[in-house]
Amino acid sequence: MSSVDLLQTLGNKYSAEILDATEEPRSAQELSDELDIPIATCYRRIDELTEHDLLELHDNILSDDRRRIKVYRRNVEAVHVEFEDDELFVDVEERSEVANTLDEAWKTLSNG
Repeated sequence: MSSVDLLQTLGNKYSAEILDATEEPRSAQELSDELDIPIATCYRRIDELTEHDLLELHDNILSDDRRRIKVYRRNVEAVHVEFEDDELFVDVEERSEVANTLDEAWKTLSNG
């Protein structure tokens, strides 16, 4: 993915807010409600962020009314943007392995 594409995705309205809110797994409906984003826009931003590997489908949980709900979690800890000598540099800092391992352990315990 090019740096320009990544910046365009991050620059879309609500993208940064969604990434900020998904340190812990959240459903599209939760994000829509918490961030006051129209649900259709929320799904579009989730698709864009997932397509650029900034967000991932974390789990497919069963709701109280027995429906499957997709929950998403961000894949990144930080995004650094630098302009130097008329060039654009974007560095994506991925979530640590420790955070991923703890999330997986928690998911396993909560499903058990």
